[in-house]
Amino acid sequence: MSASQTARIGTARTGTVYAILIAISAAHLLNDSMQSVIPALYPIFQNTLSISYTQIGWLTFALQMTSSVMQPVVGLMSDRKPSPWMLPGGMVLSMIGMAGLAFAGSFWSLVFFIVFVGLGSAVFHPEGSRVVYFAAGGRRGFAQSIYQVGGNFGQSLAPLMTIFVFIPLGQQGAIWGTLLAAAGIIVLLKVVPWYRGQLEEHGRPVKKPAAAGAAAMGARARKNTVALALALLITLVFARSWYAAAIGTFYQFYLIHDYGLSTKASQIPVYLFMIFGVIGTFFGGIISDRIGAKRMMLLSLLGSAPFALLLPHLPQFWIYPAIALLGLVLQSGFSVSVIYAQELMPGRVGMASGLITGLAFGMGALGAVVLGRLGDLYGLQSMMLWTSVLPLAGLLAVFLPGGGRSKAA
Repeated sequence: MSASQTARIGTARTGTVYAILIAISAAHLLNDSMQSVIPALYPIFQNTLSISYTQIGWLTFALQMTSSVMQPVVGLMSDRKPSPWMLPGGMVLSMIGMAGLAFAGSFWSLVFFIVFVGLGSAVFHPEGSRVVYFAAGGRRGFAQSIYQVGGNFGQSLAPLMTIFVFIPLGQQGAIWGTLLAAAGIIVLLKVVPWYRGQLEEHGRPVKKPAAAGAAAMGARARKNTVALALALLITLVFARSWYAAAIGTFYQFYLIHDYGLSTKASQIPVYLFMIFGVIGTFFGGIISDRIGAKRMMLLSLLGSAPFALLLPHLPQFWIYPAIALLGLVLQSGFSVSVIYAQELMPGRVGMASGLITGLAFGMGALGAVVLGRLGDLYGLQSMMLWTSVLPLAGLLAVFLPGGGRSKAA
């Protein structure tokens, strides 16, 4: 019996463990809050260190590639040998990074300490996803939504941090991020004993025996289907990540330069996009338990496309409702992508989660570099126009296999 089957039987017997889901979601919130400190500091870095849009893109690249490319690697290792202590260990790495960012005096020192924050995130996420898998019971979409809501809410704090912390305190305000790490460690010390008990009770991942004859041909056909589905899925997440990078990293500068908003005022639309994205993430997971992951991903990307296409052309008043609806619809497929990947790769929960929340978003981080360069060369207005078509990539979801309710639902 595979690890995923044992986990599913165990969790179905015990039901959804809400206390653990809330705890791991809170830790996810604190982890991603530390990541959100970095884009929140971009306007401050631009003023104090005179960095360009291209360099801002490289900072985002350093964060996302470190946290993302390492996630599948950590996920593969943790599939073979899960380690509950990696959860607080990741927080310690992030704490070092946050302390360093407060006093970094050059572009390259920023990159150096951002790498620590990225590595901390890479260590946290695969094990966090496994905790959710054990605690989900039969409600996979709901459980994944609770987990992702924590992370998305943490990310949504970036504009508020800019307004209330970094504009008044400057770069040194990043030192407060170490308190987020300390709180995360305290929460995770409560999760670690429960998680260790689940691993002891339900077993660790095991290799499946190789198939023979006709079964082997069937296995090869399934591998080809899975490979195609993963390629399409990563492309969809890639497109969403590029567009999210445009909004989360550069839209504040677009509002400052093209609409004449102040640094504080420019944070409000970005915050609306992120906070309504949190709401969309929560309800998207619940709806996916009813209509299936494929349909939810199709709905989220194509449903958000009209708002994305309209956004660069709207007068200021209409930006606020439009960007809120954009975040709500676009992020409703966020947690669903992880569930779909886990169903494609049963028994490899960490690897599947790392590929989607890690590698795919890391590839999307290339978008931050490309978009920053385009902004420097052609202007932010042109860059925002070009990126508005990215949600149309949701049409590719039509070709994903499956489409019914989640098997775990």
